[in-house]
Parts: sequence; structure tokens; C-alpha cells
Amino acid sequence: MSDAVVVGAGPNGLAAAVVLAREGLSVRVVEAAHAVGGGASSAELTLPGFVHDVCSAIHPLGIASPLFRTLPLAEHGLDWVESPAPLAHPFDDGTAALLERSREAAASTLGDDAERWRRLFAPLVRDAEPLLEDVLAPLHLPAHPVALARFGARAAPPATTLARLSLRGAKARGLFAGLAAHSMLPLGRPPSAAFGLMLGLLGHAVGWPFPSGGSQRLSDALASYLRSLGGEIETGHRVESLAELGGARAILLDVTPRGLLELAGDRLPARYRGRLERYRYGPGVFKLDWALDGPIPWRAEECTRAATVHLGATLEEIAASEAAPGRGELAERPYVLLAQQSLFDPTRAPAGRHTAWAYCHVPNGSTVDMTARMERQVERFAPGFRRRILARSALGPAALERHNPNYVGGDINGGAATLSQLFTRPVARISPYSTPLPGVFLCSSSTPPGGGVHGMCGYHAAQAALRFLGD
Repeated sequence: MSDAVVVGAGPNGLAAAVVLAREGLSVRVVEAAHAVGGGASSAELTLPGFVHDVCSAIHPLGIASPLFRTLPLAEHGLDWVESPAPLAHPFDDGTAALLERSREAAASTLGDDAERWRRLFAPLVRDAEPLLEDVLAPLHLPAHPVALARFGARAAPPATTLARLSLRGAKARGLFAGLAAHSMLPLGRPPSAAFGLMLGLLGHAVGWPFPSGGSQRLSDALASYLRSLGGEIETGHRVESLAELGGARAILLDVTPRGLLELAGDRLPARYRGRLERYRYGPGVFKLDWALDGPIPWRAEECTRAATVHLGATLEEIAASEAAPGRGELAERPYVLLAQQSLFDPTRAPAGRHTAWAYCHVPNGSTVDMTARMERQVERFAPGFRRRILARSALGPAALERHNPNYVGGDINGGAATLSQLFTRPVARISPYSTPLPGVFLCSSSTPPGGGVHGMCGYHAAQAALRFLGD
């Protein structure tokens, strides 16, 4: 008998278990897959010796997480790798804009917009640590109201509006659009600008690193630390009902609202159940991994300095791409998020070989193969790319959901990050982590602060569980 049982061994489930175990509770984690990781896992998806991240790959929120920064993960095998520049954004003229750690260095690729970019981000970067404390939390009285108000004033308009008001040139606007498109929202809607500002300030403040050896190393480090605290992890066990979990004093579920309905639907009050059924999932993703016989032959040499490359050029092109999934359509020129970890981490591929990872946004549950469109986008900025491909792996929304049931319809954020669902997900409650069932809590990215590998959903759910257990 454990004090607490956590269902799901993704970063949030493991984070919740670690927080509880650090308080002296006996904790058992139950995971359906045969390895921990969930959205932070790695595998040889193409050829032997080529290590690919199955889902998440680059982790600015991982290194900045207020929780992860307190854990001795380096002692358990986690080593962060950082490319010289966090992000490159190429254009059709053979040049690229760079997001650099130093705002002064970033200025060299932004031309006349360099000072405008500095004015936009300098106050936010100065407030990065207090901002993260407030932003990576549910609705609450802010601990740092001035910093949060400064961020909110910039983040209130949609990304397209903020870009046009604050920046003048195509390069700076395109660079910001690529950042904001991580929201998986149409860029003409709020809070898309908030995502662009947060990712930009993280790039300047802490970088966009990734784990040496693959995202699996982050999950394995969390699991190793949990075991050192006395926690237990059982893999290969799919929980079908809460009744299987015995008499644990607290149950924490790293599942989406759909998963909660499957586990406990008949025990939930009708009103709460109905609100879960109306929860909205966002666009899906179509993902490609490549084994390459050499590095990507970028036309813009600046792209070789960054582990992450955004493909889509202008604000207008990216905005059109991101508006399409909401209408149930597919962009002919999709905005592509690409990572080239093997340029900076030789453990990812055999000597002289390379890997690349990329995805684009598609309508939720789409069954259309986006391989050709995505590879045309890469070829557009890197002529000769296709000739480098030794093998590829393609994972559409259905395949991603099979890997991780929390990716409903391919939605990697656990639900649409709309204004109505950003801080009140999955439903508006004093504690969004609590359910009407005593001792049962949600700890997935379907709770605040939402998607991203940061563990803060698990942290806050564990705090709610500790308050319950202390009453």
C-alpha cells in the first residue's frame, strides 16, 4: 500500500511523484508503456545507431523550470547541450535571422529592427526569473505583480498585431511569428503573442538546450532520482479503472480529460463530467525524423549555429499556415519546426552521419501525409537536402496518440491553449488539479500551466495533494 499512486510516467507524472517522495510519502508510479518518458522519450526510429526524440526535443522550459532547477538531475545522468545560437530563421534570399543568447549579438541579423527587438525583450529578460514563477502557475495573486503586468501589457494583443506594432522589417516580424506559432493558435488571436514573448525571453535568458543523448535522458534522470527517494515505478501496466489502484490516500493522474473520463467517468458528478466532455483539444502535429548522410546543407550558413530552425519565412506565410488547421485545412507551405541536435551532440548518430527532427501543425486527427510538403519546405532553404536522406520516420496524429494517449488527435499540448483554457484547464475550479473525487488529482498538461516539458503541472498537483493529505 502506497501513500500515493501516480498514473503516467511522463515528465509531469514523474515530477509529481518526486515532489511527494521528497516529503517522505511512499509513492508508486504506474505507466502503460514499457519505459518511462511519455512526451520526453527517444528511440531508433529510422536506422540502428540514429537516436531520435519521439515527441519533444528542445527544452527551454526544462532548464528554466522552477522545479527541475531544484533537483539533482545532473547526478542522475542529465547533461544539457546548448547550441551557439538557440534559434535560426532562414529567408528566401539566403540569409537568416538568429535568436541569440545576447540581445546585442541578435542585433547583427535584424538590421534596423535591432533596437526595437531590444526594447521589446530587454525588460522581460531582466524579469525572467520572477516572471517564470508567476506564469508557470495556476491563477493566483501574483508574487511579482509589476513584472507580470509588464509582460501582460506586451502579451495582450495577438501575435500579428504585436509584431506589426513593435517591429518593422520582414526579418524581425518573421522571427517573432515563428516563436508565437509554438502556441498552435491562429496568430491573429490572443494569447499567441504571449507564447512568442515567453520563448523569446527564454532564448535570451537561458537558451534553448536539449539533453545529451536524447530527451529520454531527462525522463530517465527524473525516474532515477525518484527511485533514490524510495519511489517505485511499474511499467507495462495500463490502468483501466481507478478501482485497480486500491486504497492509496492520493491518486494523481497524468492524463487528459478524456483519460479521466475513461478511468472514472461513472463516478464523476454529471455536471463535472459534462464540462470535461466539452474540453477542447487543439491542432495535431505531423512529425518526421530523418537519418542523414551529412548535415543539412543550409543556404544560410547562420543556420548551422542553431539546434532549432523555424521554416516559414515571413509573418504573413506563418500566419496563413497557423490559421489553416483551425478551419480544418492543410497549409500548402506549412510552418515547420526543425531540430538538428546531431550538429552539437555526436551521440545522436554514427560518425559522419546526422539526424533531423521536424513537425508541422495539422487539423486535429488529420490523416493526410505531410511528408512531401514538409520536405519541400526544408529543400526550399537547404537545396540538396533530399539527397542526404538515408531513411525517414513519419508519425501522424494517430501514431503519436498511440505512443502517448495524452496526445488526443495529435495535440501535443494536452488541449487548446485558448484564453478560456489557458489557466482554467480543464475546468474552472479554485484548484484546477482537484477533481470532485476526494483524493484524486489531475497532473497532466491539461492543467495549468499547460504544455511544455517543465514538470510544473505535476508540481502544483502534488502541492494540492499534500494539502489534502495534511487536512
